[in-house]
Amino acid sequence: MNRILSLSVWTALLLGLTACNKPADSAASCASDGATGTSSSGGKKRKIAFVSNGVASFWTIASAGVKAAGEKFGVDAQTLMPVEGISDQKRMIEDLLTKGVDGIAVSPIDPANQTDLLNTAARRAKVLTHDSDAPNSDRLVYIGMDNYKAGRMCGDLVREAMPKGGTVMIFIGRLEQDNSKRRRQGTIDAILGRPENPANYDAPGTVLEGNGFKILGTLTDQFDRAKGKANAEDALAKYPDLGCMVGLFAYNPPLLLEALSQAGKLNKVKVVAFDEDDATLDGIQKGTVHGTVVQNPYMYGYKSVEVLNDVLAGKPEAIPASKFIDIPARQIRKDTVDAFWTDLKSKVGGK
Repeated sequence: MNRILSLSVWTALLLGLTACNKPADSAASCASDGATGTSSSGGKKRKIAFVSNGVASFWTIASAGVKAAGEKFGVDAQTLMPVEGISDQKRMIEDLLTKGVDGIAVSPIDPANQTDLLNTAARRAKVLTHDSDAPNSDRLVYIGMDNYKAGRMCGDLVREAMPKGGTVMIFIGRLEQDNSKRRRQGTIDAILGRPENPANYDAPGTVLEGNGFKILGTLTDQFDRAKGKANAEDALAKYPDLGCMVGLFAYNPPLLLEALSQAGKLNKVKVVAFDEDDATLDGIQKGTVHGTVVQNPYMYGYKSVEVLNDVLAGKPEAIPASKFIDIPARQIRKDTVDAFWTDLKSKVGGK
C-alpha cells in the first residue's frame, strides 16, 4: 500500500525560524515591503505561523503550501501541529505571541471556548482562521470551504454507493469544531434526502431514519487513533449487517479500512471518506473505498500565508467583504483518483 504522504502522529513540521523582532501588537512595525515580506527596519522578514487542529497527513499537505508561500513571498512561515488537543493549541498560540509573531492562521479546536484567546491574539497580531472557523471572534477572515455543502457531497457519495439504502455509521474526530458540526450535519441531511438547511442539528446518539437509510449514530475519538480504530471494531461487532462506514476526518477512513481488513469485511461494507490520506486514495484505486470528498489543504496553507502577508503590507483589499475566502471541495472517485493523486504528489514533493 502506498504511504507516500504519511506522517508519524508525533511529527510537527517547523518551516521557518527567523522572526521580526518588533512587537507584534504594531502591524506597522513589520510591514512595508509588500510582496517581499520584509519589514522596513533592517530588512527583517515577517513571521507567520500556521497552526493546525491536530496531527494528520492532511496537515502535512497544508504545510507544503505554507512552505511554498513563505518562499514565494519572502516571509518566515512555520507550521505547528498540536498533539494534545486544545491545551496544546492554546500554548502554541500564547508562545507565538510572546515571541512576537506578526500573523497567525489557526484552525480552532473549540471556537466557542477559544473566542477570548483568539481575540487576545488578534489584538497583538493579525489573525485568520482556516479549515474550521470561529465566526464570533475578531479573526480577519475564514479561509476554507463551506463544510455543510461539503458534507452534503459526502452524503451524496453514500447514496451513490448504496442505491437501495441501508445502515450507516459515521466516524469523526470531534464535534466541538465548527467544521465538524457542519460537515456531519450536511452528510446526514443528504443521506436522508432532506432539503438544504445548515441550521439543522441532530444529536450524535440519535438513530435517524429516512430515504431508505438508517444512520445508527456518530462515534468520536478526539484525535486518538487507537480509540478511532476501536470505534470501528466495536461498530462492526455490534452491527454485523452494517452497510456503510463514513469517515469524516482525514485519519478516520484508513482506520476503518484497517478494522474491515482484520474483520475480513473489505468490499463487504461500503466506505465513504473525507480528505486525501494515502490509504484512502489507495483504497479508491483498489475499490475498497467508494469515494472521498477532498478539500485543498495545500491552498489553505498557501493562501493563509499570502493573505496575512498582504494585510501586514497594508493591503486591506486582501480581505473580502464577506470575510470568507472559499476554496471549494470536490468529490474523488475511481475515475479521477489517479490524476488527483499525481497532482497532489507534485505539490508536496512525492514520487
